[in-house]
Amino acid sequence: MELIQILIKLVTGFFLLFLLVRIIGSKLIDQFTPFHFISAVVLSELLGNAIYEEKIPISYIFFTLLIWGCLLFLVEYIAQKSLLYRGKFEGKPATVIRDGQIDFDELKKSRMNLNQLQSLLRQSEIFSIREVAFALIEPNGSISVLKKAQYQKTTQQDFNMPPQPVYLPITIIKDGEIIQDHLKEINKDEPWLKNQLIAHNISKMEDVLFAEWLENDGLFVVPFKT
Repeated sequence: MELIQILIKLVTGFFLLFLLVRIIGSKLIDQFTPFHFISAVVLSELLGNAIYEEKIPISYIFFTLLIWGCLLFLVEYIAQKSLLYRGKFEGKPATVIRDGQIDFDELKKSRMNLNQLQSLLRQSEIFSIREVAFALIEPNGSISVLKKAQYQKTTQQDFNMPPQPVYLPITIIKDGEIIQDHLKEINKDEPWLKNQLIAHNISKMEDVLFAEWLENDGLFVVPFKT
């Protein structure tokens, strides 16, 4: 009898959840903001507890999903009508790279470090920060990128150009610290690096947020904001 009761609750919960998603819209899945994540976790807990607790009747499942669904619908409706509340509920994109420069303050506000930023860029097929004019961290954690003009997508066939060698960018300074293994990889030493930084009007290694070497383009340096 208990198994039949659980089966009935599972089937009921399944179709109610399906109906709830259809009413609210695909945003609950496609644009998974922190608000939607919390909503999904709480909803799963409410439904899970209702299904496996013997003393809770099926009517409680209807009531739970109805109330929670109404709250979700209300929040979505308010967010559509009000820009102010939309920013509160869904969050706003953070511009972590502006005019080719890393905004370290915005990066910290997004609870993100350089490793995570580089990882997101690589997932967008961008292997060097120097290619980026603007980068925004969206509320759902994804990244939107606008490349600099010279790195906009073109093909060598468009200009009848011969194939050129491709080099991988190497990060050699991060958060003011030298990555020694990477420095050895490009066959350079610290005196060379210091001279390069002086050429960029930087006297101390600690003043460098990020530095990257690209074989055919030289050293790219991003200093800490002063």
